[in-house]
Amino acid sequence: MKNKSSEASEVVILERCWIVEFRSKTDVSIVLKFQSAEPDLYLEAASKPYCVSWAVALGEANSEGLQNKIQQLRRLIMEIKEERSSDEARQFLPSSQIDSLGEPQFTSIQRTADQPKLEFSLACKDLVAATRDRKLNTFIQVSVVHPAQHILTRYSSTEIVEGTRDPLFLTGVTFPPEYPIYEETKIKLTVYDVKDKSQDTVRTSVLLPDHKEPRADVGRSFLGCTTFTVGDLVKSKEQQLTLTLRTSDGGKTVGTIEVNLVKMGELEDGETDHITAEAQDQKCALVRECTATEGVSGKDNLPSLNAVLKNPICKLYRFPTSDNKWMRIREQMAETTLSFHVPKELINLHIKEDMRRNQELKDLGELAPHWDNMRKSVIAHCDQMLSMYQDTLAELGKHTGSSFKSSCSKGEKTLEFIPINLHLQRMHVHSPRLKDALYDVITVGAPAAHFQGFKNGGLRKLLSKFEAERRNTGYQCIYYSPENTAKAKEVLSNINHLQPLISSHADLLLNSASQHSPDSLKNSLKMLSEKTELFVHTFKDQLVRSALLALYTARPGCVLKKPAVPRNSAEEGADLQHQDHPSQIKRQDSIPHHSEYDEEEWDRVWANVGKSLNCVIAMVDRLLEKDNISNTKEGENDHSAADRKVLHTGDWYEQLYPLVITLKDCMGEVVTRAKQSMAFVLLQELACGLPQCLMLTLRRDIVFSQALTGLVCGFIIKLHTGLHDQGFLQQLHTVGLLVQYEGLLSTYSEEAGMLEDMAVGISDLQKVMFKVIEAKSEDFLPIITGRREHYVIEVQLPAKMFELLPQEIKEGKLLRMYPVLFNVGINEQQTLAERFGDTTLQENINQENLELLKEYYKLFTEKMPPDCLPHFQEQNDLKGLLENLHQNIQAKKRKNVEIMWLAAMICRKLNGVRFTCCKSAKDRTSMSVTLEQCSILRDEHQLHKDFFIRALDCMRSRQTQGALNESDDPETGCLTDNKPTSRHFYPVALLLVSSHLLVVWLILSLALLLAKYQ
Repeated sequence: MKNKSSEASEVVILERCWIVEFRSKTDVSIVLKFQSAEPDLYLEAASKPYCVSWAVALGEANSEGLQNKIQQLRRLIMEIKEERSSDEARQFLPSSQIDSLGEPQFTSIQRTADQPKLEFSLACKDLVAATRDRKLNTFIQVSVVHPAQHILTRYSSTEIVEGTRDPLFLTGVTFPPEYPIYEETKIKLTVYDVKDKSQDTVRTSVLLPDHKEPRADVGRSFLGCTTFTVGDLVKSKEQQLTLTLRTSDGGKTVGTIEVNLVKMGELEDGETDHITAEAQDQKCALVRECTATEGVSGKDNLPSLNAVLKNPICKLYRFPTSDNKWMRIREQMAETTLSFHVPKELINLHIKEDMRRNQELKDLGELAPHWDNMRKSVIAHCDQMLSMYQDTLAELGKHTGSSFKSSCSKGEKTLEFIPINLHLQRMHVHSPRLKDALYDVITVGAPAAHFQGFKNGGLRKLLSKFEAERRNTGYQCIYYSPENTAKAKEVLSNINHLQPLISSHADLLLNSASQHSPDSLKNSLKMLSEKTELFVHTFKDQLVRSALLALYTARPGCVLKKPAVPRNSAEEGADLQHQDHPSQIKRQDSIPHHSEYDEEEWDRVWANVGKSLNCVIAMVDRLLEKDNISNTKEGENDHSAADRKVLHTGDWYEQLYPLVITLKDCMGEVVTRAKQSMAFVLLQELACGLPQCLMLTLRRDIVFSQALTGLVCGFIIKLHTGLHDQGFLQQLHTVGLLVQYEGLLSTYSEEAGMLEDMAVGISDLQKVMFKVIEAKSEDFLPIITGRREHYVIEVQLPAKMFELLPQEIKEGKLLRMYPVLFNVGINEQQTLAERFGDTTLQENINQENLELLKEYYKLFTEKMPPDCLPHFQEQNDLKGLLENLHQNIQAKKRKNVEIMWLAAMICRKLNGVRFTCCKSAKDRTSMSVTLEQCSILRDEHQLHKDFFIRALDCMRSRQTQGALNESDDPETGCLTDNKPTSRHFYPVALLLVSSHLLVVWLILSLALLLAKYQ
């Protein structure tokens, strides 16, 4: 140390020391403290800024800090050299070649279209540490140099392997089919040593200024690097490369690295005996994804599956089995284009349905002042809601970019119909002695109306409260039960569906008559009879009769006649059988406004449709009978036969035409009355709860949209996976598909409302039917038809795939869904709910869905042969698993995750689709999925017991202690290595403002700590 203008008076060795800076703004001194028990050294600066700069300088002025600076400079020099060499190479290229770099001609890698282009594993040997006694904690960073661009791009990294100079990395490198990699592509492998911060020689408590960026190399040091081309690896005889690791200047050798080409369908040579106990204890701390580049497309044998999946993120692992063999695991996470496609289709259907309903309300005709004012109010509110749906659809049509909604956007109004973080999580396992297996889990945020909030609870509570309030509003409107309201919607839907069909078949009947085609006439009559009988059956309900009477009383100046006893169905059937001529049908006028109302009038009106049909059937029978008699006569010449055919043609059409017209008129009269009566029922439903009714409908539409999107994605993926499994296809059309949702929401605060929304949304999926059709174009996205509470999803398959389906499915049989939800809260909030709150909601949901699961199992055992179960059915009895699940649900044990294990196992054994959900499909969901995957590897694929924890750490990658930093969210693309151990400690400075807040903070912190370490 020296003064400004003097010689050095003292030399201080800055090793094994730390720096203490005083936080006072007026204090400008720092203290050097030494571990060697030497006296402290006090230093004083002229001002506070000088004090801070001296503290930073002293903190970096040690041998290790200087080495880090030198290595950092070397890396910068190498990167500059690589960029300069690529620029120089472009300068010497002819202009024609430079212009053609946009579409270069490189040697592609030959792989099947649905398999990754390149996969390899890594291992290092004889790594050299900076100090002799240091144990290395290493990982490999993989970078790619594209031959056309000559730009170094960081691609992925392995996990960190601690405590060895011969690390064997379980995490490999995989390039998806869409990635632009060629034989000329260069791959750079850089090995880093991750420091143990507890052994740093200098520690400082000085905070860096706000404007100064933290160093990129904090916590790790450069060991060596090497490069190779993809062609060298692919063309090598043993498909293995042994490369020398060298320092940044290319002079010193620091070890070797082995690169092994991986093919999932082939067994890896050799056993795992060389893995020592030291290697088995190696810890895995970090895994980074390798992401497919957007905008790069490749050929694929499954275009229909590619139409719904995009942007895959792949990982590759190799784990030892219990018999010292290697098994390979490919993990894939992919987005789905359905995240926006399905909600937009649904909103479009909602708009059409609401517009049709508003028109039906306007077509009710003249009403008394009270009812007319009510109708105007309802239509005004409905128009506002319709406008909101239209605005939402327009905003979604403008959306570009990512095909999924991140958790940070869950509160955005324009995206409230979109599911949160909807992804496919797939694990492909290749075991040495077992068949390859695929395990799929759909991960998605809990379907809930986040924008509307949960202040008053979720749908389950709100619907119950709304129904109770409706019963008490009878003085304002007529109360109809939810069942009757649903029945009215069904009647309207059947009318809108059947009326055009009947008219079409009636026209075909007349066309067959004009062509004098007996076979075509029979077929047309058969279809007309079937549809008309369905049409007549629709109105055999007391609701239509009572609604017509209610509508009549709502007319101005109505007068009631003493009601007559309604005839039973037997008398009505007798009338249908004995009526055979249109002249006997009495046409009815429209509903009277200022005259007596006859309740039997409706029976006669809709019965006339059946009578008209009987007349048509009788006339066709007579015509066909006469035609048969005339055809039996022989001996007449051809000319007279031709004249007779022309005569008969005219007779057939002329005799059928008035009967068909009468049928259409009778049907039109029934349609007019029935539509008005059912619209009046819907008017009561809307009027009794404005505006709550419409807001609940909106909330239910939002939740259902999110739930349905996930279901469609899961069904399509399951259909593609099981396309060659005849047992599964038989189960699909005979019994239906089991869909199991694993919920991880707590029953505390807002998450209780989310759980209520989720329960209703998943329950509504029971009314969804699927239908598989052959695609007529290259657009394989699903088609949605129907109305609220009755949707049909048409899944399109290419012709070759469609031919693999059973005849029943190809003929258009509707496929049923059986969704079940089991929820177990596992976070700190659930601990509060169990100790100070209420868990009844979770218990009721689990019990209700257990009954649904038992119902599905009963149908399965009744309709399916026993040999259709998966191969591991022999190990566990499904009946015993169901009984065990029942006992665990009845036990009401705190955080009983056994419920989740059993439900998931039953779902897999029954060929079901698995969903895992939490609030945002991030922390709890990823912890659950990775634990389930490792458990499957252990139980089904003989994962070595000593590698269970390490395999779990590899799959969980950057997750630490069950929490993810917000900047580590895969959605944002940001990566950090530093994680907080807890999110639940609040700024004390804010709490000190009030002693009451401080007490509350202490209580909450204590409760959360108890929950964490329970």
